Amino acid sequence: MSSCETKPGRRAATTVSPKPCALCGRVTRRGTTEHHLIPRRCHRNKWFKKRFSRTRMQQTISVCHDCHRSIHRFVPREKDLGRYHNTVETLLEHEQIARFVAWVRDRN
Repeated sequence: MSSCETKPGRRAATTVSPKPCALCGRVTRRGTTEHHLIPRRCHRNKWFKKRFSRTRMQQTISVCHDCHRSIHRFVPREKDLGRYHNTVETLLEHEQIARFVAWVRDRN
């Protein structure tokens, strides 16, 4: 496992509030979780330190559990998340994530 991969069993911070998901816009009973746009496991990596400020690396978005799970299902390598999908816009440009978000929006 590289220094930027996910440890099994790691849980995201959960917020139980009426905050809408940054991807699908839904407000769910389970609340939202904070997704680090640049995964925490990558913060010590030299490549990321050169390209992003500490503030930028700590930036998070609130996403519902379904969207958060889909992000990590469709882009399992955290280095790829940090390098290529580190904004809401680039996450939504990912074909599978965009398809999932469109589908989940219609579920409500």
